[in-house]
Amino acid sequence: MTQKSAPSAEHNPAAETEKPWGGRFSEPTDAFVEGFTASVLFDKRLYHHDIEGSIAHATMLSKVGVLTEMERDAIVQGLKEIRAEIERGEFQWSVQLEDVHMNIESALTARIGITGKKLHTGRSRNDQVATDVRLYLRDEIDTIAAELTRLQSGLIDLAAAHNDTIMPGFTHLQTAQPVTFGHHLLAWNEMLQRDYERLMDTRKRVNIMPLGAAALAGTTYPIDRIQTAELLGFDRPSENSLDSVSDRDFAIEFCSFASLLLMHMSRMSEELVLWTSSQFNFINLPDRFCTGSSIMPQKKNPDVPELVRGKSGRVYGHLMSLLTLMKSQPLAYNKDNQEDKEPLFDTLDTVKGCLRAFADMIPALEPRKDVMREAARRGFATATDLADYLVRKGVAFRDAHEVVGKSVAFGVAENRDLAEMSLEELQQFSTVISADVFDVLTLEGSVAARDHLGGTAPAQVAAAAKRAKALLRQRG
Repeated sequence: MTQKSAPSAEHNPAAETEKPWGGRFSEPTDAFVEGFTASVLFDKRLYHHDIEGSIAHATMLSKVGVLTEMERDAIVQGLKEIRAEIERGEFQWSVQLEDVHMNIESALTARIGITGKKLHTGRSRNDQVATDVRLYLRDEIDTIAAELTRLQSGLIDLAAAHNDTIMPGFTHLQTAQPVTFGHHLLAWNEMLQRDYERLMDTRKRVNIMPLGAAALAGTTYPIDRIQTAELLGFDRPSENSLDSVSDRDFAIEFCSFASLLLMHMSRMSEELVLWTSSQFNFINLPDRFCTGSSIMPQKKNPDVPELVRGKSGRVYGHLMSLLTLMKSQPLAYNKDNQEDKEPLFDTLDTVKGCLRAFADMIPALEPRKDVMREAARRGFATATDLADYLVRKGVAFRDAHEVVGKSVAFGVAENRDLAEMSLEELQQFSTVISADVFDVLTLEGSVAARDHLGGTAPAQVAAAAKRAKALLRQRG
């Protein structure tokens, strides 16, 4: 094994003045430019994946004869020791060394000597960083998928428990027709299900390996990209070296997924904020998800949904940032691409935080059944049911519409719902109305009548919740 040139404890990267690429330059980098162009303060979070990529690269180089087995073993052991040092919080990160890659490579060389300088054979920081980001994003996608599944599971369970809890359904934020609380929650789940499918589709394009593209044109060394891809769990190596180092579509696509997810969560948040208000009072949010006012002691503010609603704009901004970053770049790699990480990293952190908050909060929602039912009753929510009833009795729909409109106007004047009117009062608007009309004017009768796939009948909601739960189980 190659002899170590110096113990790790003596390595001080901040004291190094020569750059690994400095042979062509006649003066040192300006101090301000050094800090301005460095990325280590934010890309150091890639350390684990950078080391995993380097271990796979060294393993492949040994297989094809570029490194000896002893050199490979020295590199792998050194990288593992550096990883442990980072995880213990003992590693010294240096802005002078620019990024996570050069910090780790410099530490490796200080630890194992000249063999450390051989690690970069057959690759460039261009394909190295593209590989690191894909590895990192792939793991983060798996974490997000698990948290999204947890949110959906809680949502579906709550929906199943309230398959027959009646509430008003709205259009234009006006009472439209009665639905069940479970049916409404499953509408949210449909949004999240599409988001999950988009996330899994995104993962397919993330899981393609750019390593081996080198700076832009590939390498003259006899590398085995298929082996490296297998070692790192990629589906396949990328096809074109120019595209490999310059492509950031996968980051943009993830941020597009995130924007849609946050849009859906923002819509949910808006409804939660409305429902917790004294004007609606449909649900109670447990205190642990709320805060109070510094001046108004009666306040209980729904801060979690409000904050999630607000964070949607933050994620939209990151999507636009990445789209703008890439729109004018010629092939291949440009320094602009360094700006991809902060928007992507913050989007990942934001999405994980929002999902965790919702996955904890949603199962704890407490619907106020009586309040929701009364709101449905007072809003003439069964007016459409009366129109359908008249049509079934042979009345043309437009004429039925007019009859119901007059009936509602009478109810408004009398402050009574349709179901509260007498048969004689209803018959003054149409003589075809008979006693069986009250079977459709009740809230329970209205929701039960929507007894078809996708409808709000309690039996259909229970069946839909069962199907949704089965889909989650298929994820494994």
